[in-house]
Amino acid sequence: MNSTTSYNLADKEGNRGIDWWIFLAILPILAAGLITMHAFSGDTTFADHQMIWIGISFLVFFGVSAVDVRFLRSTWVSVTLFAVSVILLGVLFVLGRVSHGAQSWYSFGAFSFQPSDFAKIALIIILAKYFSRRHIEIANFRHILVSGFYTFVLFILVLLHPDLGSAMIIFLIWLGMVLVSGISKKHLLIMATLAALCFALLWGFGFKEYQKDRIRNFIYPLSDIHGAGYNAYQSAIAVGSGGFFGKGVGYGTQSRLKFLPEYQTDFIFAAFAEEWGFAGVVILFALYGILIWRIIVNALHGSSNFEILFGAGVAVFFIVHIAVNVGMNMHLLPVTGTPLPFMSYGGTHIMSEFLALAILMAMRRYSRSAHKDATKNEFIGPQ
Repeated sequence: MNSTTSYNLADKEGNRGIDWWIFLAILPILAAGLITMHAFSGDTTFADHQMIWIGISFLVFFGVSAVDVRFLRSTWVSVTLFAVSVILLGVLFVLGRVSHGAQSWYSFGAFSFQPSDFAKIALIIILAKYFSRRHIEIANFRHILVSGFYTFVLFILVLLHPDLGSAMIIFLIWLGMVLVSGISKKHLLIMATLAALCFALLWGFGFKEYQKDRIRNFIYPLSDIHGAGYNAYQSAIAVGSGGFFGKGVGYGTQSRLKFLPEYQTDFIFAAFAEEWGFAGVVILFALYGILIWRIIVNALHGSSNFEILFGAGVAVFFIVHIAVNVGMNMHLLPVTGTPLPFMSYGGTHIMSEFLALAILMAMRRYSRSAHKDATKNEFIGPQ
């Protein structure tokens, strides 16, 4: 079957254009974020500013969705996007604005830009390109090293800002895409063992005591609830106090009385859970579940390895953001400053989320009907 016939079949099967399941799942999540911000914003304008960013992100979403994105398959395009991300992250050390102890932002008056958000998309693109061309020989150990090098460059630049949350997301995106691409689990185990050994050696002979204390506080934040663990402690109280149906919009005491810091960004899930309770959290998780489900469905309809792997990378992108943010809000993971997709306040992260989905929607325009044998062949057999 030639490519033209394949695209015509996609038209007949209705795979082109916007996946409205995704769009309709996002809308109530956006609304939940805006309501939570507005309920506790007081004299600030978090919700108003967020609405502006949502409007801009909608334009990006529908605009990019209409573009033929097959040019992203080109090696020079993926490498260029990666190089631009590296440059932007590197220049931050000179021109970046410091916020909450991290030099992670470019500031242009009222507008701020965080390049690490878009570096994650660039990483997904270059990894999808790299793995899509090597699916037959993917078990070769050197592919872990080469793909790991791309990831390590972005990881170390972001970590040095320091932005541990974004660095963790970058690593998890690589790990997820490596697992999806079919790389040998034995090789991954070797890498994990070496990493653990290096950390053990540093702990025993390299780290000074004050450095060990920082790591202990990072892993066990509730050991110092009046200092490093204050945020995690208040967040856990907020989530637990919501009960089954919550306290009602605007009546979350931890947020309204300012016990819960950063309720509009890092801890918006805790503020939401306190207001809406377990029932509201279940609905929120169901909406995120629809989002992930439709991303995976669209990925499986990709017309080539590149589209399938890009869609898988986008699914990993959202899964790890949701898991890390909710985990730190419930004191299951260390506090890392990771935003909750489509809910947390912030322009660049929400725009990057819409951009990732827009590229996926654009790929639907030349998607194909998925079949389990054909999908399997995309990874282990010739195209």
